[in-house]
Amino acid sequence: MEAPDTFLQLPLTIDPATKAISSTDSTLSADLDDLNKFHRTLLALETPQQTPPPPAPVHPKRSVQINKLRESGNASYKKGDFSGAITLYNLAMRMASERPSWEASGLVREELSALYNNRAQVHMAQQNWAEGSVDAECSVELKRVGNLKGWWRRGVCLKEMGRTEEAADWVKTGLEFERVGPEKDKVAELEGLLKEVSKGMEKP
Repeated sequence: MEAPDTFLQLPLTIDPATKAISSTDSTLSADLDDLNKFHRTLLALETPQQTPPPPAPVHPKRSVQINKLRESGNASYKKGDFSGAITLYNLAMRMASERPSWEASGLVREELSALYNNRAQVHMAQQNWAEGSVDAECSVELKRVGNLKGWWRRGVCLKEMGRTEEAADWVKTGLEFERVGPEKDKVAELEGLLKEVSKGMEKP
C-alpha cells in the first residue's frame, strides 16, 4: 500500500516590492531562480495585462530583427569584415536564445543552428580552425538532419588541425544522417571530403 501524501511546509518569503520569492533552504535556490526569472519575463511583456500570448504565434518583431542581423552579418562577411560579421551574428544569437520560453523551441534551434553555421564560416575564412570546429559542432547538435554545411565545415576544420581520424568518423556520421534527410541528393561534397580525409590517413 502506498504511503499517503505528506504536506511539507517550505520556508518561503516574498519581497513585497519586487514580488521575488526566496528561501533559507539552499536546495530550493535553482528552482526559485528559474521561477523569479520567469516572473521577470512576464513583467517585461509588451502585451495587455502582461499576459503571455497563445503558444503558436511567434513575436514578429524579434524574428525580423534576428533575420536582419543575420543578413547584415552575411554582408559583412562578403566584404571581408570578419570582426563585424561575428559581432552581428553574436547579437542575433543572443536575441534568438532570449526568446520567451513559451515560443516554439524548434524555431530557436533552427535560428541558432544557422547562426552557429555562419559564424563557423567566418572563423574558417580566418583559418581559426578550432573556433570553427566548435561552432560547426554546435550547429549540428542543434540540427543534425538537413545540415550538410555544419557537418562539412567541422570535418574540414578537423582535417586542417590534423585530426584526420576524428574528421573521418565525423563525416561518416554526418553521411549516415544526411543520406536519409531532405538533402540526401546533395551529399556529394560531404562524400568528397571523406575521400580526401581517407587519403590523408593513408599517407605515412
